[in-house]
Amino acid sequence: MRHRLITGLVALVAVAAVSAQTKYAPPRLADGHPDLQGTYDLATLTPLERPSASKAVLTAEEAAQLEAKVAAQTEVGRRSISAERTAPPKGGDGSIGAAGAVGGYNNFWLDPGSSYTIVNGQRRTSLVIDPPDGRVPAFTAAARQRTLSRLLRPTSDATESRDPGLEPAGSYDDPERRPLGERCLLGFGSTSGPPALPNYFYNNLHQIVQTRDAVMILTEMVHDARIVRMNAEHLPKTIRKWLGDSVGRWEGDTLVVDTTNFNDQTRFRGSTDALHVVERFTRVGPRAVLYRFTIDDPNTWEKPWTGEYTWPATDERLYEYACHEANYALGDILRGARLREADAKKK
Repeated sequence: MRHRLITGLVALVAVAAVSAQTKYAPPRLADGHPDLQGTYDLATLTPLERPSASKAVLTAEEAAQLEAKVAAQTEVGRRSISAERTAPPKGGDGSIGAAGAVGGYNNFWLDPGSSYTIVNGQRRTSLVIDPPDGRVPAFTAAARQRTLSRLLRPTSDATESRDPGLEPAGSYDDPERRPLGERCLLGFGSTSGPPALPNYFYNNLHQIVQTRDAVMILTEMVHDARIVRMNAEHLPKTIRKWLGDSVGRWEGDTLVVDTTNFNDQTRFRGSTDALHVVERFTRVGPRAVLYRFTIDDPNTWEKPWTGEYTWPATDERLYEYACHEANYALGDILRGARLREADAKKK
């Protein structure tokens, strides 16, 4: 993890350097299109939405101060935990979140990002660029009504674990209502996409493999591999997929990926199966790709919205994420529930 943080900083320095250039001539494959292939590290401190009262762009000095503060906090969180410590109190220590409630990873295992994304030489405070306030547009009335439903299941971009106090009532009592990432169905945090977003946790790498007829985007988190069919027609609307149906085309030196046909279980940020995502991949330097995405779902948001950030290339290796290998927790939870029910009947 520590090595990845260092290489990420080096990559961002390179990104800042090429951002000052007006035009980059990318290497090309045999078919004449730009070569986007490589492994990229999506970790960043830049959040999806701009924090309240924040400006859109940080100066280099402001970013350095904030990054140094995060680095200091991370170093404290990485300190070894005493083997002589006592067990946490029954029910956890009362702090918010799964780690606070029962104890979990310390920062040694995490890699949420160490620097702000740089686009066109600007250190951005949000991935969202449209609307100009850096915030996702308001929900429609129908979407607000959906969020009030007690039967609402977690969205595809839910975190690995969430505070029970913030969940819909009873969601921890139904294994099919656990976040999709915990069930190893999709990489959580929308890291698999589309849109492909930072997960602010760990396993941030994405690999692009490109041919004339298809582009594959492999995600380190969990196991997702998106296949973009080039110059193809979308599948019939009756065929729905977890990651949607992605078709690609070239607009000059930019790869444009159009994705529809999501199933009704993906629900990115509460969206419906009407979700439509358009992504744009442009190589902006020898070690950087600019990634831009536009989200549209008239059943969910009052208007479409757009975000962008830089994907710095990395020489780090992408490793298998064996999500459920030797993971007995969920099975044990279900067995415990059955035992509790049996005990209740005896009483």
